[in-house]
Amino acid sequence: MSVTKRKKKMEKFDFVSNVIITLFAVLNLFPLYWLFTSSLKNSSDVVKMPPDWWPKSITFSNYVDIFQNQPALRWTFNSIYVSGATTILVIVIGSMAAYAFSKINFKFSNLIYIIFVSSLMIPKEIMIVPLFRIVQNFDMVNAYGGMIWPNVAGAFGVFLLKGFFDTTPNALREAARIDGASEWRTFTRIMLPIVKPGIGALFILNFVQVWNDYLWQLVVGQEKLMKTLMVGTATLMQDLNPNFAYKMAGATVAAIPMLIIFILFQRYFTSGITAGAVKE
Repeated sequence: MSVTKRKKKMEKFDFVSNVIITLFAVLNLFPLYWLFTSSLKNSSDVVKMPPDWWPKSITFSNYVDIFQNQPALRWTFNSIYVSGATTILVIVIGSMAAYAFSKINFKFSNLIYIIFVSSLMIPKEIMIVPLFRIVQNFDMVNAYGGMIWPNVAGAFGVFLLKGFFDTTPNALREAARIDGASEWRTFTRIMLPIVKPGIGALFILNFVQVWNDYLWQLVVGQEKLMKTLMVGTATLMQDLNPNFAYKMAGATVAAIPMLIIFILFQRYFTSGITAGAVKE
């Protein structure tokens, strides 16, 4: 086969592949489109058959009602604060623990790491009751601390970042020690910048996980003003049933911050999940 024919064949294959990928992308984005457009309709128009693919009369009353008649701003702040604080603490504590397990040889390090990571196999639902008793004894029910600290104690961040630290050359650490750098300086100035893609991936994954952590936030945040956006909009949907447009508006408000976070950290997330895919 000549080079020209092979090139034309590859062009046809690329064209067909791009068409298929675009089709699947549209199918995946359609639920978001339907969610947003339905939030701009009246409740009766949402369930109308055949459906209106675009609202005939756009109304923002659903959003106005959410922010005027419900503490949606407080719920949004609660979600951003809890998710952001939890994620930052997970990155700080998890990166230090991952660095210790990866680069510092101490007694029983492998055994401790195996036991620590084994906790990932235990469903969180099993630990809800004992965790709630602990939080209750520390008087952190209806408090941000009760929502944040139990999620910080997870092992996923350590497990993810240890894989990135394992790929960093030990020669860098040894060279820093020869130059007189302390362990802390080596960790913060040399190792952390190298594993930045892993930190970006962990930020998105952990932020999304905490943002969508409905069960634990429902148990701890019992007062109306302490509810997060996911819990608040869920109770809102139950209270105002069957106003489907109102439900769509609440779900849209809860989804927008997630989209913004993903767009901002997409570069780090993509490079983080593909790190190590190419083996030299």
